[in-house]
Amino acid sequence: MATATIQDWTDSEVRITFGKHRDVQYRVFRDGDQLFQEIRDIDGSPIHTLELPEGMKLDQTSYEVLLRYVLLDVVA
Repeated sequence: MATATIQDWTDSEVRITFGKHRDVQYRVFRDGDQLFQEIRDIDGSPIHTLELPEGMKLDQTSYEVLLRYVLLDVVA
């Protein structure tokens, strides 16, 4: 199966703690039966690719909430 874009690359400023934020880019795509959120630093270097649970196609606001959790949990 081919890769399909759900949401193309989107720039986001993610608040990490009070007064601190991180600029990132993310996209959401489907590869076969799996749904992924790929997160990169603003310079394009990879941060993390998150496999989303089956049936979890959300809106942009929900994807940005996931960004914050990934940045707090995986990166920090």
